Amino acid sequence: MIEAHTAAVVRAAEQPLLDAGVPLMERAAFALSRAALRELAARRGRVVGARVALLVGSGNNGGDALFAGAYLRGRGVAVTAYGVGSRVHDGGRDALLRVGGRFVDLSDDGAPVGGDAAAPGSTLDRAVADVAASDAVLDALLGTGARGALRGTGADVVERLNDVLAGTARRPVVVAVDVPSGVGVDDGTVPGLVLRADVTVTFGAVKRGLLLPPAAELAGRVEVADIGLGLDAPRTRRHGAGWALCRLEHDDVAGLWPVPGASSQKYARGVLGVVAGTSEFPGAAVLAATAAVRAGVGMVRYVGPEAVSHAVVGARPEVVPARGRVQAWAVGPGLPAAPSDADAPVGPDVLAQHHEVRAALAAATGDGDRVPVVVDAGALSLLPARVPPTVVLTPHAGELATLLRARSQQVERAAVEAAPLEHARLAHDLTGATVLLKGAVTVVVGTGGALYAQADAPAWLATAGAGDVLTGLLGTLLAARSDEVLRDPSLAATLAAAAASVHGLAARAANPGGPVNALAVADAVPRVVADLLRGA
Repeated sequence: MIEAHTAAVVRAAEQPLLDAGVPLMERAAFALSRAALRELAARRGRVVGARVALLVGSGNNGGDALFAGAYLRGRGVAVTAYGVGSRVHDGGRDALLRVGGRFVDLSDDGAPVGGDAAAPGSTLDRAVADVAASDAVLDALLGTGARGALRGTGADVVERLNDVLAGTARRPVVVAVDVPSGVGVDDGTVPGLVLRADVTVTFGAVKRGLLLPPAAELAGRVEVADIGLGLDAPRTRRHGAGWALCRLEHDDVAGLWPVPGASSQKYARGVLGVVAGTSEFPGAAVLAATAAVRAGVGMVRYVGPEAVSHAVVGARPEVVPARGRVQAWAVGPGLPAAPSDADAPVGPDVLAQHHEVRAALAAATGDGDRVPVVVDAGALSLLPARVPPTVVLTPHAGELATLLRARSQQVERAAVEAAPLEHARLAHDLTGATVLLKGAVTVVVGTGGALYAQADAPAWLATAGAGDVLTGLLGTLLAARSDEVLRDPSLAATLAAAAASVHGLAARAANPGGPVNALAVADAVPRVVADLLRGA
């Protein structure tokens, strides 16, 4: 499991080491230089004669980059640092100059220092052109202590550099130092300009913004440099702002997946009730039921219109089209939302399905025998004001915005997409439910501070019916582990993250590197689960 921490947690881990004189910057710089050398060797075949540009701000990340530049210079790399702040780390700059590197102070009209000191002073445009022509760029404009967007000269450099790189086929490899400058370190927001990284070398522990959308899309491959903070090993998570945000890895998902024993029978393996589809949208019911069957549920009970029931059983003869005891419900795929106008015309099968959804939600919130429920699509509009965290909502950004507006929050889809964690948390706080917000990176917020961010899916998974498949997958996990979820409601978030992971992996397996359809994703689930359980 990958655990990502807030900047405050990382600073708290650093402070006693700094007080004891531990050379954290030296360790970080050495790790950064090694990563840069690997990238140069992969791109050029050798590092001698390569050109590296350092974009240096006034924080400690700038010092890391300057010392790393000195190491690179010692390996035969031509290194030029471009300072954009009012000050830079003096020791790092001096170390670079001593070994023949160059420093250009862009905040002071670009006067070069050291190396080819006789060269004419560079304008900002000349500096940007030089950076773009480099083999590698180390982005150290801002550090983890910065807040908000890039400003001033740093913003100018990134804006011009992005424009230049957009028009050229040859792009230097960009290595972000700790985090890409300008992203929200704790929340993954992108409030302004950012230089997209190919690799992010983060020190001591993964920062939360590197796993969260939309910043995660700008971080490239994330490498953790162990500098001795002790935060890179799994540990007991803390409440409040100190809770780690987690990403499940393959062995974690395998450990969560329900595996039958020799004495297992279908009822013990989990019975999932599915309320999905109408005569207008029968396919959603077929997809949700198929995903549950393919994921290994003990039994699926389908509840819905007779015509849809025939379609479901025709596609999946294992499904039982009858009511009965269930361990979990999956409701909403293919259902229209409840009309905001009580007098709006609604077809009889839609009314009947809405009634079944309300009954399932009552089973999740009532005083009797509770069961977990997955709530998707049109069923989100039928959610009571408050539900327990054993109810898992699975909206996309637009649906989450609608749900929040129904609770007097003035939110549009674009705002949810810009700050997914913030709005998923808001939905959790307002409803009590566990919230799985679908997207390129799926964010899950659960009770007790449980936070997950899964990035297993290809972009091809953004296709009709994919959410119906996820609903069936998650319903299977909740049904199989229903009693555990009821005892420990935070487990609902963990299972939601596991379902999102398998969903994404199945999309990749269905057609690696190419387009997929929802049914193909469902059909790939058994193979994916088997591979996970084998450790393949």
